[in-house]
Amino acid sequence: MAAKQLTPLQKAGQFMVNLPLEGLIGLTKLLPYETRVPLVGWCVSRIVAPLAGYDRRIRENLALVWPDLPEAEVKRLQREVPDNAGRTLAELYSTDEFKARLAKLPLEGDGVEQMLEAQKAGRPIIMVGGHFGNYDAMRGLLIQRYDRVGALYRPQNNIYFNRHYAAMMNAMAQPLFPRGRRGLAEMVKFLRGGNMVGLLIDQYVSNGTDLTFFGHKARTTLSAAEMALKYDALMIPFHAVRQPDGLSFQMIVETPIPHSDAVTMSQEFNDRMEAMVRKYPGQWLWIHRRWKVKPEKRAKTDKATEKA
Repeated sequence: MAAKQLTPLQKAGQFMVNLPLEGLIGLTKLLPYETRVPLVGWCVSRIVAPLAGYDRRIRENLALVWPDLPEAEVKRLQREVPDNAGRTLAELYSTDEFKARLAKLPLEGDGVEQMLEAQKAGRPIIMVGGHFGNYDAMRGLLIQRYDRVGALYRPQNNIYFNRHYAAMMNAMAQPLFPRGRRGLAEMVKFLRGGNMVGLLIDQYVSNGTDLTFFGHKARTTLSAAEMALKYDALMIPFHAVRQPDGLSFQMIVETPIPHSDAVTMSQEFNDRMEAMVRKYPGQWLWIHRRWKVKPEKRAKTDKATEKA
């Protein structure tokens, strides 16, 4: 599918949005890593999020699926969620320093042994995760220990931001496959060669299947499970959990999701992802429009359903 053509006004708007962000990233690179990461987190949380309306979106999502959450917790998450997002951005743009830190971390979790056995045997592996903690940390660690680890990449809507963001993602690890028909075909070929790929499958997908996440319908892609079944690949959930110091991570590899059918497997991923988000709610990107429905509209829909 051809990329959407932007008008001159839209391009100008994207340029103006990217300019301060790119400038912030460039300036903070002059600072030590331990100062840079929390500073960008603070800026995104206290400045970018309110201006962009992210704090409002976080509140709306929480009101929809977690309505009994205390107000103090909601306010805390309105700061913690964009802070984690900002820290993640700073870490990804500090490629060499970040990878050096990741190289020292141990892999933990009940799925590590099965992952390593499959890797040694040349069996395809699909690592599935979400926009949680630092979503690219596992790829940055695995590429240093097990060589070729591919990932599917979604180009950013902002063409100016995407130029340096894509370069950074490629610097973290390769191969990187852009989302789309060609990129998907190249990724499948890579996977079939007995390699490992990473996919983030926690976002709303318009042509996905209505599964549940936090008790509400959430369009979910079945592609990871379908590929796991078709190519006899392990489908292994992973998480990079940010630690209290704000700079280090616990790298968790869960047990593979048993092969059954694509819907059941994808729902199990949603359930496992939900459990992790409930445990560490500030580390998931509540900014996403995961349910694509505002709380007031959902309430009206639910009442109409009950009457029917």
